[in-house]
Amino acid sequence: MVFEENNINSIIHFAALKAVGESVEKPLEYYKNNLVGALVVFELMKELNVNNFVFSSSATVYGKPEYCPIKEDFPLWTTNPYGATKLMIEDVMSDLSKANNNLNLAILRYFNPIGAHISGIIGEELNGTPNNLMPYITKVAVGQLKELSVFGNDYDTPDGIGVRNYIHVVDLVKGHLAALKKLEEKHGLVTYNLGTGKGYSVLDLVSSFEKANNIEIPYKIVERRPGDIDMCYADPTKVYKELGWKAEFDIERMCEDSWRWQSNNPKGYEENNELLGMITYEI
Repeated sequence: MVFEENNINSIIHFAALKAVGESVEKPLEYYKNNLVGALVVFELMKELNVNNFVFSSSATVYGKPEYCPIKEDFPLWTTNPYGATKLMIEDVMSDLSKANNNLNLAILRYFNPIGAHISGIIGEELNGTPNNLMPYITKVAVGQLKELSVFGNDYDTPDGIGVRNYIHVVDLVKGHLAALKKLEEKHGLVTYNLGTGKGYSVLDLVSSFEKANNIEIPYKIVERRPGDIDMCYADPTKVYKELGWKAEFDIERMCEDSWRWQSNNPKGYEENNELLGMITYEI
């Protein structure tokens, strides 16, 4: 078994279906995959006495917040099945923590990860049409998609376009390492937002991408997607105070690194899989 062969004492759980719009269309797939998968991991932890667990949750558990920035103690509710699966797993973790004082659990509520490793070799490989914004932008930039679809322009935001808190994926990785270190202090269950604390609309991100990479991104306004909300960005005060973590990379750097990955690898890992397997990178 993988656990026994590798002497695993901590788990970071990323495995889940993750597209809001798709979850509205395919709720059963999301509930089955996300919930059952997590429960299997919890059962293995109990069987093998693994007590440290970091969970990839989501800002979608805040539903449609009354105001921003969002703090960890805001009311929790969801507007889509994807968010519901995350919130259910958080509830399971809370119950497990109450039942077993030896468990050390961290809930990390992601906001919107984008970007890639600065090397241009490690990035987000896609299957089919992108569900998330930045991969869609880069596919338009590389000429594989005609234009970007912007879902809705009647939101209660400065430009009418949905506002989100984009965070560089490398900053996100460092947040997980900080959370693992926190669990060594045996604090039971802890919860943190991982975000920059700054909100950008879809068109802000498009403009930043165009400026950072000198590439024009054609787009069109289409109807809203089910489950989307007006505005969502984090208050990262707690995670900085307790873990000493804060996001380092700005929106321009996120755009530069995303494009470096896509332009170097227009066909994804198909072109550099052998090279990737030979190289180890520092984050």
